[in-house]
Formats: sequence, C-alpha cells, structure tokens
Amino acid sequence: MELKRSKIMEEAEYSYLPDECWECVFEFLNHGGDDDDYDRNRNLKSIPAVCKQWFSITNRIRSSLTIYDPTAPFLSRLFRRFTNLTSLDLTHFHGDLDSLLLQISLFPLKLTSLNISDKPTIPANGLRAFSKNFTTLTSLICSHISSFSCTHLFLIAECFPLIEELDLHLIHPIAAETIRSFLDGFEALSSSLLKLRKLDLTGHFYMNDKSILQLFKNCKHLEEVSVLHCFKITRAGVVSALGEKPTKLRYLCLPVFLIPEVIDSLMNFKNLTYIDLSFSSVSISDEMLTSIAMEGLPLKTFMMAAGDGYSYAGIFSLLSKCQSIQHLVLHSISFLNDNHVMELSSHLVGLLSLRLSMCFMVTYSALFSLVMNCPSLSDINMEDIGGKSVMNYDSLMEFGVYPQLKSLYLRYNSWLSDESITMIVSHFPNLHLLDLKSCKNISQQEVDDATLYVISKNCPRLLQLLLNDCLGCTEKGVKYVLENCTQLREIDLENCLNVHINVAASVLFSSPSLRKITVPPHFRFSESERKLLLRRGCIVCPSFRL
Repeated sequence: MELKRSKIMEEAEYSYLPDECWECVFEFLNHGGDDDDYDRNRNLKSIPAVCKQWFSITNRIRSSLTIYDPTAPFLSRLFRRFTNLTSLDLTHFHGDLDSLLLQISLFPLKLTSLNISDKPTIPANGLRAFSKNFTTLTSLICSHISSFSCTHLFLIAECFPLIEELDLHLIHPIAAETIRSFLDGFEALSSSLLKLRKLDLTGHFYMNDKSILQLFKNCKHLEEVSVLHCFKITRAGVVSALGEKPTKLRYLCLPVFLIPEVIDSLMNFKNLTYIDLSFSSVSISDEMLTSIAMEGLPLKTFMMAAGDGYSYAGIFSLLSKCQSIQHLVLHSISFLNDNHVMELSSHLVGLLSLRLSMCFMVTYSALFSLVMNCPSLSDINMEDIGGKSVMNYDSLMEFGVYPQLKSLYLRYNSWLSDESITMIVSHFPNLHLLDLKSCKNISQQEVDDATLYVISKNCPRLLQLLLNDCLGCTEKGVKYVLENCTQLREIDLENCLNVHINVAASVLFSSPSLRKITVPPHFRFSESERKLLLRRGCIVCPSFRL
C-alpha cells in the first residue's frame, strides 16, 4: 500500500513539472532535424498523444508549417493550434496562391519567413495583402519561378523594405528585350532593401558591373551574395564592388570564370567562409591553394574539381590548414585515392558533409576512414567512384557502427553488389537517405530481394530510398522496405521494371508516411487513386521511359 502511494506521489510530481522545463526537453528532442519541415518536427510526432499538457506545449514550440493541397482547407484550425508560427512553406501548394495568401493575411501571426518557390509566377495581389498585415517578415524565398517579371522586383522593393534575406534564384531565361526594365527594377530593389544580409540572384543574367556596384554601395549589411551565371559581370566590376568594403561579407558566389581573377581581392575579407573553385580548375595551382591556406580564413565551405594545374600537395596544404571546413566538394579529381582521403580526414574533424563524386581512384573503404575520423559527418556523396575496396569484407566488418551518418549517395556505382551493400548498411543504422540510383548489380544475383530486406532491417529510420534503374528489385523487396521503414517519406522506383503493379499498389496505399512516390513506367494509378494519395499529402511522379 505504501509503495502504491509513493508511486502515485511520484507521478503527481512528474505531471506538475513546469511547462518551461518540458519546453526545454521537447526543444532538445526536436533539435537537429533537416531543413524539411516534416523532419524538423517528426521527433515530436507522438508526444502530444501522451497528455493534454504535452499537447499544448508541443503546439506552442512549433515554429514552422508546410502547407500542402489537402491541408489548405484547415488553415484556420492549424493557425489556432500553432500560435507561435514564424515560418510558412507554400512550395507544395498547387492551388490559387493569391487566394491562399489573402486568407493567411487575415490571421494574427508573427511570421518572419515565407517560401513561395517553384511557382508559375509571383502572386502579386496575394503578396501585397500579405505585406500589409505581416510587417515582421525578414526572409522571402521566391526561387525557381517560371515566369519572373521586372515588375516583381518593383513589387518586392515596395512591399518588403525590411527584408534581410531574399532568394530570387532563376532557372528560366529572361527575354533580352526586357533587360533595361530589369536593370531599373534591380536599382529600385537595391535602393529599398537597405537591411539586406543575404541575396541570391543566380540566373539574373542582366546583372552587370553597375548593378553589383549599386548593390554593395546601398546594402551595407551584406553577408552572403550569389550572382552565379550572371555573365555580364566582369573582374573590374567585382573589384569595384568589393572596394565598397562590405566588412560583414562571408559568402560571395560569382560566375565561376571570375573566381581566380578576383581571388586576391577576396582574400582581404577575413570573414570569408565560402570558396568555390569547382569550375575554375584551369587557373588553379598549388601556389594559389597554399596562398589561400596562409590567409587563415574561417572557411566553412570549399569546392573544387578536376584540373591539371594543381596536385595533392596543394589540396593537402589548404585542407590541413583550414580545419574549420564543414562542407567539402572534391569532384572528378583523378589522382585522389583512399590513402589521400584517410590523411585529409584526420585534419577535418568538424566536417559535416562531403562530396567525392567521380574520383575514380577512391573506393568505398574511404567511407570508413571518413566516418571514423570525422565524428560529425552526416552526409556523404560517393557517386560514380572507382570501385570495390582492396580490403576484404571481414576486415571492413571490424569498423563498428557509426550512427552520425544520415545521408549516403552511392548512385552510378555499377560495381556495387548485394554483398557490398549489405556490409555497408550494417554500419549505419540511422540513415535517413540512401541513394542507389543505377546500381544495376543489386539483386541481379541469386539473393533476389534479400538486399532490400537487409537495408530495411538495418536502417528502419529511412526517410528517402532512391532505387532508380535498379532493374533487379521487385515488389517483394519494396514490400520489405515499406513494412520495416515506417517513417519512409519518399521512394523512387523510376525504371524499376520488375516491380509489378498488382502487389505494389496495395503496399503503397498502406504506407501512410509516404509523401512522394516515383513509379515505374508501366505503373498507372487511376485518377481517383491519385486524388486519394494527394488527400493524404502524397504526390505521384511518373517515370521517364528508358
């Protein structure tokens, strides 16, 4: 009896823990998610069901919301539930965006960030209404707009003068006859957005030397600027703009042919955290790499690719000195081998992501050197590398388990077999993304779909599994994955011709976590089935035929 009373008292104390303490606990649990809204909040998914107190607390600490077509009718209910939202992502909404923004503008939110990327055009009427009610907005993302007009520059300048972060990344060309109007629009933009810190103008090819000078002259708080593919900008224009001494500048992404020409000017900015030499290899030398190293810059991101002017000595000189690097790209470097990777990794203990694509002397044994020496490394891309390791499987099995790795890209490695995949995934139980596109040896042997079974059992936390062109995979293997990876968000079966519709369709419909399915070419969902999936927030993408 006494034991029972003591237990009740303990539970009472537990339940009356102040909300502030629970908020700290839940924020800690939710920390470290990816950029995806679902991933940021998925650790809190089951917590609200425990009790009303926890339900209320998790509602308060949620700050971001992605709106899909099926969720749009329930905005009022969602905004009443999540009262502290500061960020909205509308990229997955395909309806009337003007109408949606007008509706959102009626709610008393304190929004600071809005993402309306991947749309046919800018919703001008909706943004005007939105700007009148949300004067707190500091971040606007409008990238990949199909029909971007010079009037949109004037609109943003007029409606959002307090914006600090603006992304206008374009992928569609601008009509040549409108260049003068775009230049006028950009002048208005740079004159109005005086608090601008981050700006992405990738693809705005009308930008010239005068434009970039205006930008740096007017916007004194600039920290990050991208004018990639703006080919009218010259070396003289960049040097002149940098002459305005933007003291906070730490990231400048230029047309790649300009980087070697202005590298000396860039070295004057001691806060610089980003250098991209990936398309400038003809002008790169060991001397240049060593000179960058000697500046002692706090580099976070460094990228370079194939070239004849430098050697491993130059790469080592730079990377051994710049140990603050977190994101590294070494693409198509023919002389790079496993021993080099092992040596470099010992100097890059803070590395978070690494791309070693098309380095044909690198094998997957380098993967294990990396995860052993870089304890924070969570994203590795080893697309189209050299081949099998010279080490045998038994020796590789001794490397232990590395829970920090979340994303592993192994596409275009045709040598990759069931045996090697089985060995690799056994070391990385926390994978969220596994990319096996065009790994055509998988399941071509007698093991059938055993490899997918092993993947699903070893990596139950998978969110994305990309199996494009894996011709040996069948619906049996897909079923294993969907049954064991209960949080799976995306599965890509493009050109997986042996996945038959009769079994796979029912399996896909029974997986409520799925948000994106790329189906084989012969796969045909009816219109009613597509609508049913869409109501659940899942989109169906067709394959491109082989």
